[in-house]
Amino acid sequence: MKESENNTLNYHVSVDCAIFGFDFSKLNVILMERNFAYNGVEYNDLKLPGDLVRKDEDLDTAASRVLKELTGLENIYLKQFAAIGTPNRLKRFERDMEWLRRIGHPEEVVVTVAYYSLINIERDRIDKSGLPADARWHPVADIKELSFDHMDILTDALITLRNELRSNPIGFELLPPKFTLSQLQKLYEVILGTELDKRNFRKKVSNMPYVVPINEKESGVSHKPARYYIFSKKVYEKTRKNSFDFSV
Repeated sequence: MKESENNTLNYHVSVDCAIFGFDFSKLNVILMERNFAYNGVEYNDLKLPGDLVRKDEDLDTAASRVLKELTGLENIYLKQFAAIGTPNRLKRFERDMEWLRRIGHPEEVVVTVAYYSLINIERDRIDKSGLPADARWHPVADIKELSFDHMDILTDALITLRNELRSNPIGFELLPPKFTLSQLQKLYEVILGTELDKRNFRKKVSNMPYVVPINEKESGVSHKPARYYIFSKKVYEKTRKNSFDFSV
């Protein structure tokens, strides 16, 4: 943290972001790497991206700034889902406090407001080479521990994402502009953590007028080429009064 930033930051409020991306086989999240020595031990651990809120920012602006600085993207799906104010939330591990001291963070209670974001990895071309050196994608299923209370935040983000996915068509934010029904089903299976019956899934999709088939099929595949579909936001806005239910 630069000395010149000290008077621009609100040391009592931060934002943390769980940034999800789907690669057709698994759900991923961007994590930041921390490398430092403490009490003679070298630590190489992970945390969610985030930052203190600046005094001239509202919460959404701060979260959008974190995403822009990290990915270079603007106007991507962003949802606030929690506020965490546990007094000792930054003191779970002494090494975390030492790391905060080293970056000039005062030992004060910080309330964090948590967001999750959905990025289409293919469309937005956010791959390992496009991220800062200390950030990369990690499969959500492989993450067992994070610094501070970020594992709890990530778990809550995933629960919120699953609940939202069942009631709103947010999954299309993670897909390319055109997709097959198999790819759409895989997305739901990966996020919900369950296998879906193909026939029932396609029956649900057939009742969604905003999932529109186009006159194009896969090419260069060893199996029978599947038809491509698109998500029509315009049609959805007209028909959103109809219930969206992907409960399983």
